[in-house]
Amino acid sequence: MAETVFGFVVGVGSGSMTMVGVGCGCGSVAGMGSDSRLTGNEPLSILPLSSQPDERAGKAHYKLCDRLKLEKKQRRMCRRDPGVAETLMEAISMSALECQYQFRFERWNCTLEGRYRANILKRGFKETAFLYAISSAGLTHAMAKACSAGRMERCTCDEAPDLENRKAWQWGGCGDNLKYSNKFVKDFLGKRSNKDLRARIDMHNSNVGMKVIKAGVETTCKCHGVSGSCTVQTCWRQLAPFHEIGKQLKQRYETSIKMASSNNEATGEGEISQTRSQGQQPSPGPRQDIIPRTSDLVHIEDSPSFCRPSKYSAGTMARKCYKDKNCEAICCGRGHNTQSRVVTRPCQCQVRWCCYVECKQCTQREEVYTCKE
Repeated sequence: MAETVFGFVVGVGSGSMTMVGVGCGCGSVAGMGSDSRLTGNEPLSILPLSSQPDERAGKAHYKLCDRLKLEKKQRRMCRRDPGVAETLMEAISMSALECQYQFRFERWNCTLEGRYRANILKRGFKETAFLYAISSAGLTHAMAKACSAGRMERCTCDEAPDLENRKAWQWGGCGDNLKYSNKFVKDFLGKRSNKDLRARIDMHNSNVGMKVIKAGVETTCKCHGVSGSCTVQTCWRQLAPFHEIGKQLKQRYETSIKMASSNNEATGEGEISQTRSQGQQPSPGPRQDIIPRTSDLVHIEDSPSFCRPSKYSAGTMARKCYKDKNCEAICCGRGHNTQSRVVTRPCQCQVRWCCYVECKQCTQREEVYTCKE
């Protein structure tokens, strides 16, 4: 399998999978929403990608597509619409930040710098499954939003011809174009190979990300009429906020199913065991009695502890934790250090006429907890 980096799943060769993207030195993102963006000063590894693309004469997106080091088909898809390259960058940023936000209290906090991401993506851990799901979801979400925002040449707003009760409302607004986005992402990811078990698992997890996006579509309506009556409605379809998508994928990560792999002697192809036990008690290890649903994340290897430095993470030494919440779990039984510090924050804020907010400065002492070595 080719070396992998965090970003988007693509088909390579006979079905092996890789992911393309940018290094993300996003740092701590606790408290940050899904609308946060990278600063452009993050360390970039593996891919020499500039945060300030060349703006010369309509070919800027060509160079950005080339520097993303996409496969031939993907590079062609990227070049044919100037908005694709920017959307790819936005999706990478959004997916990385949401991953770090969802795992901010965990031993593995979605560290994507340097060799860690590549090594995790070579394996079949639960964390690998989440990365494939969140990255495909990020691309699907970003592309649908880019269409409705008018940033793409080959797509516009969602026309939603299948909405029910069309007589009750007049179609309006500018819906997120999920139909185009799904088609684009499926073409971008390419076909899977049935002979490559790992590629099938990775594609399954990528599809989970896309399904969560689809399930989160909502119809938003606005009433029009005399004296507030709702004789006519203007309606459009919107995707759920990406933070909600990340939350749902984190829940699927928690219930990810470990599957046993086997080899079909007739075809020589790898298979995921899907036999259901009859009257047997559950046993440790792979859950061979469970058939995974299309909405379940799937993994084939047990995750490392992530307690000590390894090729998968920097460990949890000196990691900040929260007493009585996650210090015991994150610090892996080593205990934690307590440091007291004085901080000054705005407080007792009031809105003054007109038009500013006046705050007092309050000083307080707080304790910071970090894991021992």
